[in-house]
Amino acid sequence: MKVPRRALLFCLASCLVLSGAAVADPATLGERGRLIFSDDFTQPLDGQTWVAEVEAKPGSRVSVRDGHLVLDTAGGVTVWLNRRLSGNLLIEYRRRVVLQGGANDRLSDLNQFWMATGPDGGSPIGRNGAFESYDALSLYYFGIGGNGNTSTRLRKYGDGQRVLLQERLDAEHLLKPNHDYLVQTLVKDGRSAVYVDGQLFFEHRDASPLRQGWFGLRSTWSRQQIGALRIYALD
Repeated sequence: MKVPRRALLFCLASCLVLSGAAVADPATLGERGRLIFSDDFTQPLDGQTWVAEVEAKPGSRVSVRDGHLVLDTAGGVTVWLNRRLSGNLLIEYRRRVVLQGGANDRLSDLNQFWMATGPDGGSPIGRNGAFESYDALSLYYFGIGGNGNTSTRLRKYGDGQRVLLQERLDAEHLLKPNHDYLVQTLVKDGRSAVYVDGQLFFEHRDASPLRQGWFGLRSTWSRQQIGALRIYALD
């Protein structure tokens, strides 16, 4: 029996939804908007552009090497882009959690802050890298493979609260060692969506969205490499 084309397409779409497959937003598939910032990390880290906050533990450092920003730390670390971002945005970069026998090598905590501001609405920069030092900020946060690669979470901070919005505990949403991830964060009209290798990890539509703030690369006790960082304005 011949199946009408329209019915076949409907069936395929339904199967995708039922199977949980994520359909990527157009902004992640080439329609990236206007490039407003990029860094391929080919030069020493510019302290006017990037501000590293590293928890005071021996053997921790942030550096640039072989086209990557390297976070090699025994404790917490945040590297802030030192500029305020606002409006609809796409943030994307490549990122790897390295396990090659290094002193800090640990499969955990591929994390990020965005739309972050201080209690006064100004810059969040000026903390010490310890995770709890950021509790008073307003921001969105995701942590992939947190707690020793046992959980993946999306949170919103504000008024001293760290509200858990979503959580993933299955292996598909945890980290793989030495894998080059494409991480994309879409901020559009009150919605934040996080894609990893084209798969939708989180989507949150906020009734009271954070519309401006700072972006920070975050981790703790691990060695990670970040490269090919791009930020686009979605006009």
